[in-house]
Amino acid sequence: MRKTICVLAAAALLTGSLTGCSGNGKTETTAAQTTAAGGETTAAQAETKEVTNTAPAASGEVKKIIIGASPAPHAEILRAAGDVLAAKGYELDIKEYVDYIQPNLALESGDLDANYFQHLPYLESFNEENGTKLVSAASIHYEPFGIYAGKTKSLEELADGATVAVPNDTSNEARALLLLEAQGLIKLKEGAGLTATKNDIVENPKNIKLYEVEAAQIPRSIDDVDVAVINGNYAIDAGFKVSDALAVEDSQSIAATTYGNVIAVQEGRENEEAIKALIEALESDEVKAFIETTYEGAVVPLY
Repeated sequence: MRKTICVLAAAALLTGSLTGCSGNGKTETTAAQTTAAGGETTAAQAETKEVTNTAPAASGEVKKIIIGASPAPHAEILRAAGDVLAAKGYELDIKEYVDYIQPNLALESGDLDANYFQHLPYLESFNEENGTKLVSAASIHYEPFGIYAGKTKSLEELADGATVAVPNDTSNEARALLLLEAQGLIKLKEGAGLTATKNDIVENPKNIKLYEVEAAQIPRSIDDVDVAVINGNYAIDAGFKVSDALAVEDSQSIAATTYGNVIAVQEGRENEEAIKALIEALESDEVKAFIETTYEGAVVPLY
């Protein structure tokens, strides 16, 4: 989340051939009106798709864990953890969402046991704006932001007045601005950090124009702008590779170390047996190998 507020994230996300995925049973539902984390209301559709891992448990009664996730990479990683969980006696029921609002609302209402799609700054902002009480049970991975070419094929070729697409939610826009600053394209007010907004830009030598758009929509807009700053999960879905990016967050940057994607649960459920089993599976050697092999640096384990 792979925002921080990360917002309505509607993105079409890839599926691929995945370890631990059994194709039993899929259902799809849609929810029409979603509210962006920044307080805006958007008419985009929030799609939910349910996928259940049905591998047999080693012994005893099978217990179900219902978890919400964005399709890529989160649901893919969860499916890779399915066999590990099955051996512990758990069935993983994954509900896929293509926005950032509904999975938190579903978690708060108790329809989900956990969700996996967002970073901690986004979760905290969502709680503040929506009165929810959701917490992080563990930080699993981070997805480096990248600057990708649109009409302009290199940062050096950016013309005066070039248009740069950035996410329009609070936490992800700050992250995008920090990456632009790291490339010398802008300078932010001292101390702006992870709360930076476009109003904190104090130097803009190329007079770049920020095109603020929902994070999930940026890959679709790339041909209309000079360059675009894209969230890691949406870059994956759109077929972009980290190796193709014009610039990528440094692994030691404040953004990379802050925006780890978390397993979120209702406050007070962090230490439940099922949640601990889920985290252990996600932090297993098998899942780590899956992440490193599948995403080639676009998803980085934090364990």
